[in-house]
Amino acid sequence: MTDQTHLATDTDTDTDTATATATATVTAISDHPPPPDTSDTPPQPTPLIPHLPDDVAIQCIARVPRPYHTSLSLVSKLWRHTIRSPHFFTTRSLLQSTQHSLYLNIRHNSSFNWYYHPNPNPNDGSSLFPHPPIPIQPVGPAYAVLDSKIYLIGGSINDIPLPTVWILDCRVNRWEIGPKMRVGREFAAAATVNGKIYVMGGCLVDNRTRSVNWAEVFDPAVGVWSPVESGLVEGKDKWMHACAVIDGKIYAMADRGGVVYDVVGREWGRVPKRLDLGWRGRAVVIDGVLYCYDYLGKIRGYDVEKDVWKELRGVEKGLPKFLCGATMVDLDGRLCVVWECKEGVGGGGKTMDVMCAEIDVRKDEDGGLSGSVLWVDAVLSVPVGSSILQCMAVAL
Repeated sequence: MTDQTHLATDTDTDTDTATATATATVTAISDHPPPPDTSDTPPQPTPLIPHLPDDVAIQCIARVPRPYHTSLSLVSKLWRHTIRSPHFFTTRSLLQSTQHSLYLNIRHNSSFNWYYHPNPNPNDGSSLFPHPPIPIQPVGPAYAVLDSKIYLIGGSINDIPLPTVWILDCRVNRWEIGPKMRVGREFAAAATVNGKIYVMGGCLVDNRTRSVNWAEVFDPAVGVWSPVESGLVEGKDKWMHACAVIDGKIYAMADRGGVVYDVVGREWGRVPKRLDLGWRGRAVVIDGVLYCYDYLGKIRGYDVEKDVWKELRGVEKGLPKFLCGATMVDLDGRLCVVWECKEGVGGGGKTMDVMCAEIDVRKDEDGGLSGSVLWVDAVLSVPVGSSILQCMAVAL
């Protein structure tokens, strides 16, 4: 009995000793774990700039002027992807670092050519660059600029109005097809107000569908076109030859006068008679004043509140008389005028220059309008017989 008791005691002692040893071993292992297996650990993302968070790096890159973005995109695929991203352009906008690039659509015979310049300034030392052509060549499309994109709306092929919309993403200089309109249009009016594109006219109101959809609006957040109630519009014209936005109202000129649409109030009206009589050719609105040129080739501005036209003073010596042969655009708050010079430098009479001028416009204390010509220079050489169809500015 005593031997069995000693045996049991020895056995228990051995068990306790083994347990204590195992416990000590586990504790030692937990205190000093083996190195992790890194074979399946995902690699850390490469930073844009070493030793800087990407948010800070983007803030730095966003301050670089746009003409250098092409060189920056060559640093790496990551930089190229970043420079083309919507977040990058949003950052530039918040930093007020955006610059207006100039885009031209020029027709020669039956071909339509696109050109752009990221910084139209003679100090840059370069002319406009050719742009990839649009896959189709519609006649009489409308144009609109929304954010960093140019919308080419409708137009006709073989005299058939199209509902198609082509979008030029100016961040990557690439065309893409957009949502179709509800009806086909040619020579319509288009304008951008409060982040939406409005288009009107360009279609015969010969059935209920065209009548209801005589005016449409595109909301990029939804991605579809919707009809704009236009039952109160008098004489829904097809041909629209000019359009501008003044204080949130769309002014669209037709062959018989024009219409005004108050986007906020959703009300239609007629263009004032004095504005109708003086509006000739392409126009642009800067600081609430609509600028265009008259029959004598002088630039004039229309004051909506006072319903009066005023001649732009101070530009007589710096600019030629355009005689309704120029187009205008708002280039970051300055009046940019583009026209065709019939006599090009060199080329043996086969080419002509496209001229560009930048004008600082302002309202005088006496109520008049004055301008200072900042620079005038040739920005492009094109074949004789070419014509400027459209001039646009895009903030990038």
